[in-house]
Amino acid sequence: MDRLANTVRPYAWGSTTAIPELLGVEPTGAPQAEMWMGAHPGAPSRIDRGAGPVSLAEVIDAAPEAELGAETVRAFGPRLPFLLKLLAAGSPLSLQVHPDLAQAKEGFADEERRGIPLDAGHRNYKDANHKPELICALTPFDGLCGFRHPDRAADLLEGLGVDDLKPYVDILRASPEESALREVLTAVLAAEHGAIADTVERAATAAGRLAAEGGPHAADYAAYAAIAHHYPGDPGVLAAMLLNHVQLQPGEALFLGAGIPHAYLSGLGVELMANSDNVLRCGLTPKHVDVPELLRIVRFEAGDPAVLRPEAINGEETYETPIDEFRLSRFVLAPGAAPRPLEARTPQVLLCTAGTVRLASATSPDLTLAPGASAFVPAGERITLSGDGILFRATVVA
Repeated sequence: MDRLANTVRPYAWGSTTAIPELLGVEPTGAPQAEMWMGAHPGAPSRIDRGAGPVSLAEVIDAAPEAELGAETVRAFGPRLPFLLKLLAAGSPLSLQVHPDLAQAKEGFADEERRGIPLDAGHRNYKDANHKPELICALTPFDGLCGFRHPDRAADLLEGLGVDDLKPYVDILRASPEESALREVLTAVLAAEHGAIADTVERAATAAGRLAAEGGPHAADYAAYAAIAHHYPGDPGVLAAMLLNHVQLQPGEALFLGAGIPHAYLSGLGVELMANSDNVLRCGLTPKHVDVPELLRIVRFEAGDPAVLRPEAINGEETYETPIDEFRLSRFVLAPGAAPRPLEARTPQVLLCTAGTVRLASATSPDLTLAPGASAFVPAGERITLSGDGILFRATVVA
């Protein structure tokens, strides 16, 4: 096993304090949005096996079956199929969806055929993989996930008292679910920016007033007013009002599958995702928004978000998801308890988020992990856990 040295990404939406507080270091004053743990080519973790620091991606490339195990290589190729992150949102991320695997392969091949450079601002598909993801809250965490039922969305918009929103309200009340959601989202995103910006501003002002007044939708209106504060006049503010506002408590999680519109708003969490960069944006961003392609990918299905709570089996608390590229679980370790054996035929990344966790192995030097510290465990290596803390485990479904 190896201690990981990880890169923190300074995206503008990142919190300036959440990751430094977890790591126990002084803030720099700059946003610190994500800490990446894995072998993603954009910022692979580094390890040291005696000859100096080396990229985990390079180590895996040199001996994929030894590091990942034969089963993982057979299923996903000679690469680590997941990326683990600490994610700290200080302001809203872009409203976005991800393609399924078939859509990603088709979209990537099409853009390759058309010769669109991988780093082009208008490129949609950076790779041929899907990007399901799981976010688990470490602090109270706010987000948007999936469409509200059209009637509920209509109630929310109507409550704002903005006349320009009435056509959307009428569509949401009169049309079948899928067509209502599709028609309203299309109208919002296709509107000329200057024409809709005033409507967005009036809706935001009303949302702020209604949040202050209280009532059953106060938390929702407060969230949308905060979004509008960061993205004044952005049509994505109205698109966001079609989505469910979700407030996770520490230990709760959300799984975000293909085609589900979502955005993270605030809070610190552990994110686990398939190794992909494929994002189609709906708004709340200065980046490229490809409305026709987005509408092809979005699943226009309403429903309440399924908040996940871990299922405990033999002391391991697992967040069940319907994919094989990754599985997230956690251990809450108590002082004085017997060391807990941990072995897998697949690779593992272990992250301490509280207290102190000790990792012992017969084949590697022991490691002690403080909050924010992490380790890579190659497939098949048997270790034991002990200490007084919380450890998250990311691995592949065997």
